[in-house]
Amino acid sequence: MSDLRKINIDGTEIEVDGALTLIQACEEAGVEIPRFCYHERLSIAGNCRMCLVEVVGGPPKPAASCAMQVRDLRPGPEGQAPQVKTNSPMVKKAREGVMEFLLINHPLDCPICDQGGECDLQDQAMAYGVAGSRFKENKRAVDDLNLGPLVATTMTRCISCTRCVRFTTEVAGITQMGQTGRGEDSEITSYLNQTLDSNLQGNIIDLCPVGALTSKPYAFTARPWELTKTETIDVMDALGSNIRVDTKGREVMRILPRNHDGVNEEWISDKTRFVWDGLRRQRLDKPYVRENGKLRPASWPEALAMVAENVKGKKIAGLIGDLVSVEAAFALKQLIEGLGGKVEARLNNARLPIGNRAGYVGTAAIEDVDTAKEIILIGSNPRVEAPVLNARIRKAWSKGANVKLVGPAADLTYDYDHVGTDRAALETLSAGEDTLVIVGQGAINEADGLAVIAKAQSLGKMLILHTAASRVGAMDIGAVTEGGLAAAVDGVEVIYNLGADEVDIDPGAFVIYQGSHGDRGAMRADVILPGAAYTEENGLFVNTEGRPQLAMRAGFAPGEAKENWAILRALSAELGAKLGYDSLAQLRTALIKEVPHLKKIDAVIANEGDALEAAPLGKADFLPAIRDFYLTNPIARASELMADLSAQAKARAETPVAAE
Repeated sequence: MSDLRKINIDGTEIEVDGALTLIQACEEAGVEIPRFCYHERLSIAGNCRMCLVEVVGGPPKPAASCAMQVRDLRPGPEGQAPQVKTNSPMVKKAREGVMEFLLINHPLDCPICDQGGECDLQDQAMAYGVAGSRFKENKRAVDDLNLGPLVATTMTRCISCTRCVRFTTEVAGITQMGQTGRGEDSEITSYLNQTLDSNLQGNIIDLCPVGALTSKPYAFTARPWELTKTETIDVMDALGSNIRVDTKGREVMRILPRNHDGVNEEWISDKTRFVWDGLRRQRLDKPYVRENGKLRPASWPEALAMVAENVKGKKIAGLIGDLVSVEAAFALKQLIEGLGGKVEARLNNARLPIGNRAGYVGTAAIEDVDTAKEIILIGSNPRVEAPVLNARIRKAWSKGANVKLVGPAADLTYDYDHVGTDRAALETLSAGEDTLVIVGQGAINEADGLAVIAKAQSLGKMLILHTAASRVGAMDIGAVTEGGLAAAVDGVEVIYNLGADEVDIDPGAFVIYQGSHGDRGAMRADVILPGAAYTEENGLFVNTEGRPQLAMRAGFAPGEAKENWAILRALSAELGAKLGYDSLAQLRTALIKEVPHLKKIDAVIANEGDALEAAPLGKADFLPAIRDFYLTNPIARASELMADLSAQAKARAETPVAAE
């Protein structure tokens, strides 16, 4: 039961939960309170003092509104609601004093600072500061840190809000950052000058309210007001993190997180944030055809004619890659099945039950992690497969949830009970109340995958943790074949490869590759049809919990590359099996007619399906689904920064550690 209290803020009386802090109560009342150190997803530090307010009848000095709760306030002498003033002369003078102290040692770097134009210190100095400074002495300077290839540091600008320290410790689960010294000698530093070892470290760039921590790859390339902002969805993993893509002209300049409490809160992984340089390299910008064993550039009519010539009257199969939107997968399915062929999206051989959404998605939502008392991980390493989900599991663990792991031991940034590594450990597993079971792809890509899912369903609410952004959407539209990948390609003469770079295709078949990058799939192709990447076309993606989300186009594909659904529509006309839509809107109408729940954008759909029958488990250990976090798809493999991060992670793992 909530403890509701009345409070009077600047003459407006509202009723709020007594557990709220004054700064949260002021936000409920629509009053803006300046702050630097306070962040709603981090612990309270109370060290910047910018959020001072006057509590009438309380202490004779201003109070830090981030650290005082509503229930701590005393009522008035006649039982009136406690009164808080946020714009009194006392508050105004206190804020001016705090701002003057913050600016004493802050350099006047604004013209050359990457934070310029989106800097909290700039904004609040203008709104709450004074026109000049009385400080005439020399400013102090601080040595910069080397935190790795992602975060650039200019520590003289630091105002010691400690947001970065609290994030790395509480959310990312690493202990390399801290604060040393006192008073003017205090500074943020890293333990033994170590670089940050986390795939969530880029979030401290967003958290830093000044220009002390900025993005190294983005440094000095653009100003915020020059950028066009597009709200879209990430496809680097299956979590479906909400992101904002900032473009300048035709190029993606940076990727930032958007707030979504049900999916990614306001964090994104480093792969999501920094993969944008892969969108510029190794791009397929014109069609190619193979002649005499070598690929040569061709025109669209020539390439489509060659595809039609080699497809007609032959046995065909379609493969759906990891980054494909639901619309493109639907168009491919209709085209291939219209030609009498089969399609398959489970390219990692995951034994996902066809047509049973409770089996291939699960019955839990991502938000259920927050309230679970016990979390069981089966064949999963969420720190690598979905780093943002791992941060949410860590938050549940820090609130008292018990975590169990069946599978290879790994550093997950929190303590867990390691039950075992094999199927025998899973067999003996029991669950308590409010249990959430997360099943990784490493648990279900062997022959007994369905038996593992059946066992997981018997333990409690289940969430299948997918690694491919396209997988759930492709399963929803039925782009699968009974018997999996081997059955789909058995005896085929032609394979239509829609962005499937993670699968090896045997010699013999004629291969058509449609994708955005010259990666493994393009090397094996006989015809290459250049398609758009995820930032270059509108699309629907269904995340690992079964939530449909819309990705929006932020730019245009390079050269002659086209949108993926449009290529399939043009090819269908060339083959004489014309698809029944001429626009994306018509395609979506046909899609929703066949799969009605896909129209419920941003809703977690209640999944229906019978529990799978229990079956005997195998004997083997569970194996990891992802071996290299930074190189899981063609866009990431085209990125120089991802290659550098991968090499550093490998070197860090191989470096011997001295015994203490």
